Amino acid sequence: MQKIVVAFGIIASTQSVSTHIPTIALAQQEIPAYAKWGQLAIKETQSKYPNASIIDYLHEGRESKGNTTIEKFRLWLKDSDKEFGVSVKIEFKTETDELLNIQIQEI
Repeated sequence: MQKIVVAFGIIASTQSVSTHIPTIALAQQEIPAYAKWGQLAIKETQSKYPNASIIDYLHEGRESKGNTTIEKFRLWLKDSDKEFGVSVKIEFKTETDELLNIQIQEI
């Protein structure tokens, strides 16, 4: 009888322990197509405004014109006590990603 009680206790204790171990599936985030152009927009903006800090960044979209594409970005900068926006447009050949033009304009 004592063996039955011990066996029942072992079974009961193993049943109360959760056997489900949650697994965390880390989703692979895809790198957006505009990412490399965004890095270039940041780099060129930092070159033009070396004393300013970039405090915000926005991809405004993509515009296709024939065989070229224009990626549009808006960056918000802070220089001493002044904050201002910058619009960056990067034009490149759609098929080859050859850089054609970069426009940086203060807003």
